[in-house]
Amino acid sequence: MTALSVLDLSPIVAGGDAAQALHNSRELAKNAERLGYRRFWLAEHHNMTGVASAATAVAIGYVAEGTSTIRVGAGGVMLPNHAPLVIAEQFGTLAALYPGRIDLGLGRAPGTDQVTSRALRRGLSGDIDAFPRDVVELMSYFQPARPGQLVQAVPGAGLKVPVWILGSSTYGAQLAAALGLPYAFASHFAPADMDAALAAYRSQFRPSEHLDKPYAMLGLNVVAAETDQAAMRLFTSLQQAFINLRTGRPGPLPPPVDNIEAAIDPSASSLLQQTLARSVVGSPATVKAGLDAFIARTGADEIMVTAQIFDHAARVRSFEITAAVHADRQAAA
Repeated sequence: MTALSVLDLSPIVAGGDAAQALHNSRELAKNAERLGYRRFWLAEHHNMTGVASAATAVAIGYVAEGTSTIRVGAGGVMLPNHAPLVIAEQFGTLAALYPGRIDLGLGRAPGTDQVTSRALRRGLSGDIDAFPRDVVELMSYFQPARPGQLVQAVPGAGLKVPVWILGSSTYGAQLAAALGLPYAFASHFAPADMDAALAAYRSQFRPSEHLDKPYAMLGLNVVAAETDQAAMRLFTSLQQAFINLRTGRPGPLPPPVDNIEAAIDPSASSLLQQTLARSVVGSPATVKAGLDAFIARTGADEIMVTAQIFDHAARVRSFEITAAVHADRQAAA
């Protein structure tokens, strides 16, 4: 059966602030736990005034402290921005504090622009081509320390924090397959290579000590409300945010509008159709049909639901509807 999880960018809404965004993330995680979602991941982005989860490990700790059973993790840490040892220590600390509940998803994108990348790395020496080597090094720090080992992650050594490879192309799929790791694909904003990435991952997968068969999780925008019209209106916040981001004007999550097509030009409409093609928006019946179709097409082991919704109560309600619809699907299967 396909599991459901949550991806949260801890959105800072127009007129709001980072503190409120992080409080909302923790409240959403509490509700996700109550509703039976498997995991709650936060994403690393930098220099974005609409995202509060830049210090991802800190945000994860805050959410984990406010919950008790749901897995909490990074979706993901952008490894070229960091030394592998630092991430091993951070997530080793989280795993020591919240045993059996911490996940570490790793991506090779910077999660920001080049100027900010330079500020993060004090140069551009964070080589994305070194990503496979850095992943292996990072994973080694979670193994039990060997006699005479000069560098250890403390905490971290021996904790075996689960590592995922994230991707939006076939590159990550091939790496996850080669290392025998679970794979998470960003189909919620980069759907073009989804089918090819899944095929590459599944066909090239090599069993490992971490995983004996492929396990694929796919991102999906799901905005649910009582009616299709209400859900489509909520969805316009994400649509506006994507247009702003892709046209070099990132900012806080905008409030919804009544008629998005009247507010954008044809090129922006085409952009939305391409980038947000993997979105399910509507009433419970519409969401059920959308989930059915997506699962039938992909055979996803897990779906990571994301919902950038301006009103926090409406966001919580969207996840409630999605969980209820999925539970009904499972019961009928």
